[in-house]
Amino acid sequence: MKIKYVGHSCFMITSDAGNKVITDPYITGVPWPPLKYGEIKESADIITVSHEHKDHSNVASIQGNPQVLKGKMTAVIKGTEFKGIPTHHDNVGGKVRGDNTVFIFEVDGVRVCHLGDLGHLLSAEQVAELGRVDILLVPTGGFYTIDAEVATQLCDKVKPKVIIPMHYKTDKSRDTELDGVSRFLEGKENVSKLNVSEVEFTPGDLPARTQIMVLESAL
Repeated sequence: MKIKYVGHSCFMITSDAGNKVITDPYITGVPWPPLKYGEIKESADIITVSHEHKDHSNVASIQGNPQVLKGKMTAVIKGTEFKGIPTHHDNVGGKVRGDNTVFIFEVDGVRVCHLGDLGHLLSAEQVAELGRVDILLVPTGGFYTIDAEVATQLCDKVKPKVIIPMHYKTDKSRDTELDGVSRFLEGKENVSKLNVSEVEFTPGDLPARTQIMVLESAL
């Protein structure tokens, strides 16, 4: 399977059979959010939406006839099992920014977890519900989501094989409230800053020791 970092919190995951999952498609060309990533013109079979904010729920931009997954759910679609786990967009039970859904799904034997705009540390029960996580897509920019410190604690609890940061400040995401990815990377070992937007994984080539991979946005 392949993972392509489109930008912000949007990824495209493509199975060996060609089935495509897109996570949290963003919107462009509006005053808020101030995103300068390119317009998404991809097609997909499935879209996961962690919450309804415009920078995560632009399902109209995705071509084809995708099935849209939201909220607490379980489903098997095109041979892939999806689970949506209810969480919150803040650390006060959703009172400030509402709810968030964490999605876990397995593609070609590799289990991927997309945390959306998670705003709090997961409980032991929620971590147990995730089960094995091979690839963790984790927000690290803070303010709207967990920050670098909480993201680090969460990664230590989940123990994925691969960590891919998302939702941090870049030259295409100019929100001044966000931290850049460097804050999350400080003091960490086994970090790869890749000059590509897409990487391929198989169960047999996952690293034995947790590796952080920083991808370039595709758009």
